[in-house]
Amino acid sequence: MLFRRSLTAALAIAVAAGLVALLVRVVAPGGWTPAKLLMLIGLAGELPWVGLSVANGTIGFLRLLHGLPPLPAPCRDPLPRTAIVVTVRNEAMAAVLVPLRHLLDGLAAAGRGDAFAAFVLSDSDPARDAAERAACAGDPRIAYRRRSRHAGFKAGNLMDFLDRGAAGFALMLVLDADSVMSAAAVLRLVGAMQADPRLGIVQHLAVGLPAMAAFPRLHQFGMRAGMRTWVAGQDWWQGDEGPYWGHNALIRIAPFRAHARLPLLPDGNVILSHDQMEAALLRAAGWGVRVVVAEDGSREATPTTLPEYLRRDARWLTGNLQYRHLIGRPGLRPMGRWQLLQAMLLFTGAPFALVFLVGAAWSAATDHTSPFPAGWAIALTFAWLCAFYSPKWLGYAQVLILPAERRRYGGPARVLVGIMAETTFSLLLDPVAVVSKTGAMLRALTGRATGWPPQDRAARGVPWPMAARAFLPHTLIGLASLAAFAHAGAQALLWSLLFVGGLAVAIPFCVLTADARFGRWLAARGIAAMPEER
Repeated sequence: MLFRRSLTAALAIAVAAGLVALLVRVVAPGGWTPAKLLMLIGLAGELPWVGLSVANGTIGFLRLLHGLPPLPAPCRDPLPRTAIVVTVRNEAMAAVLVPLRHLLDGLAAAGRGDAFAAFVLSDSDPARDAAERAACAGDPRIAYRRRSRHAGFKAGNLMDFLDRGAAGFALMLVLDADSVMSAAAVLRLVGAMQADPRLGIVQHLAVGLPAMAAFPRLHQFGMRAGMRTWVAGQDWWQGDEGPYWGHNALIRIAPFRAHARLPLLPDGNVILSHDQMEAALLRAAGWGVRVVVAEDGSREATPTTLPEYLRRDARWLTGNLQYRHLIGRPGLRPMGRWQLLQAMLLFTGAPFALVFLVGAAWSAATDHTSPFPAGWAIALTFAWLCAFYSPKWLGYAQVLILPAERRRYGGPARVLVGIMAETTFSLLLDPVAVVSKTGAMLRALTGRATGWPPQDRAARGVPWPMAARAFLPHTLIGLASLAAFAHAGAQALLWSLLFVGGLAVAIPFCVLTADARFGRWLAARGIAAMPEER
């Protein structure tokens, strides 16, 4: 693994160096100023994630083109006794139980049902207890369990079950309330556990569920392409020290119960983002954590509106930033520490992107001595976009190159239309996300984070007044930035649209992508359709 990890690091560093060199050519005319220094600081802060994106995306793309190693061998008798657990917190139980029942039906049809038992583990409000019990009581295959004390959120719920209700089970399949898995995918994970007795967690790649709403439809079209190449590349150099995302995963109960109990944070609070820390603790004890690079049979829901997407990101950001207190914990392996760092890097680039924007706008508004370097600015922009979106765009390239993938997505014309729609969507979304993530990070670092509220999974529109209240600050930042770039001329203004245009139209973007009519319009034309939808 040393060679693979060294090659990955070298590729990421080379990308970072190339982008810095391009930026220097952009800002060199007229000499250095404080505004240009801000641009350099902003770019440098984003480079670790961007370099990693290129490395993972490129390696994963090449692996997908040339064929991945065979999937785990089929499971064999006797199957280990496995508990299927679904954690819920104020969820719509009908939406939770339908996919769970389908999974149980599939396992029974495969002749494997006797090895599995299902549990709903509830941390819902007490007022929901009777309704949740009644919903589960209709199916004798599903046991309902509700804790009296809701300590530790989901991680505490799972560990409480392992301590008090998992006797006789060797494995535990962890599902979220929005998880959908097929019997074949679950049995694939069981086979992986049987093939490697030192494997503590095996995680299935999860893709978005087909969606009629515009926001999740467009978002998951790109997310699916990017995650496929990212995970294929990451698996190549991480091996059995891979990530754990907390759901659609199979866990070996004995080592997890013995080694993956979460410590408290230095201030006595509980860890919110439990998954990567649990995996790091297992790795420290000598147990492997692996991802199965396969899409079929493992799905999850995507937030249905821009506000809910940003709220989910704020929750994850708050939890992931807690890892700064744990990354130096004694006993962790180097790759375990890296996974904690990588989880933080997912969000730490946002404030640096905003710093770059502020520096660029400041320079455009105040530097009247040097012309806008259009040629080098275009080169930097093209290189930056290719690097930042490389996992996703290489995932699209894989679909277009492989005939079987093109057919699954409805042919090259439909794929290209989906790519154009999703790319436009991302260019508008990402500046809004940068501002929101930066605000969420400031709140988290100053102790004003909103905790870990339940996710709203309902598909509903966003009224104009609500969108205006939520995104007026983004709009004002966008308009002020455009005005600053306009001082440098039409070329600078046009260049800036890629980076701040989404801020200026954040309010209508929010309303449009939550509008059911727009979602139906996209679906009727097959735009950004998942293969399963077709």
